[in-house]
Amino acid sequence: MGISIDLRSAYAIAMQAAQPRPWPIDTKFETSDEEKQAFDADAFLNSGSAAKKIVGYESKETVFRQGDPATGVLYVQTGVVKLVVVNETGREVVVMILGQGDFFGEGCLAEQAQRTCTAETIIPSKILAIEKPEMIRLLHAEHAFSDWFMRQLLSRNMRIEEDLVDLLFNSCEKRLARTLLLLGRYGKEDQAQGVLPPISQETLAEMIGTTRPRVNFFMNKFRRLGFIEYDLHCEIHVNSLLNHVLQD
Repeated sequence: MGISIDLRSAYAIAMQAAQPRPWPIDTKFETSDEEKQAFDADAFLNSGSAAKKIVGYESKETVFRQGDPATGVLYVQTGVVKLVVVNETGREVVVMILGQGDFFGEGCLAEQAQRTCTAETIIPSKILAIEKPEMIRLLHAEHAFSDWFMRQLLSRNMRIEEDLVDLLFNSCEKRLARTLLLLGRYGKEDQAQGVLPPISQETLAEMIGTTRPRVNFFMNKFRRLGFIEYDLHCEIHVNSLLNHVLQD
């Protein structure tokens, strides 16, 4: 079942009495208008400037597995991908959800020999793959692309730091609200915002470090208070006033 979220109310719950403030609410994960005009990553990657391979995947299909050779960088053209880590005892944790315009597998550029996580599609996806030698060539030869890639790395690093602070200082309820906001891809003004593919409560629980019953409890609480409503379209709809809420 899908979920329609009144995020003005949900965000208010997430933010009330947060001490210390776990993430800067004005953080932007998108490039500026000037940067977008200066460089179009999709157009560049789809042109003949880069030697690449585009592969289509069905939902719940593995792109690579933890321990596989790290041979190149990948880019989500369409679809949604989750990154999962499994420890020695078999416990599985979702560390990140990626959507259109996100890259992953960049560890190979830092001499990472093996993949440190498993990448799996959530819905049918098209993934663009660039082998390591070609990626290194592009970074040296194409300065606009190199600048864009660096911005993506810095944004990803900021996101990871904020995720860690959120996990350490916030309650499960606030972590869930923030995760829903991020899954809505707020700030991605060049993409469709606020519409998510079906995502299970088990996956949400893995992302915020709690159990499925706790996620179910808070989702039911949001519904009871009128902050979310269920529909039959298997999607989560995010309120279009989110940017205004973040600036309040």
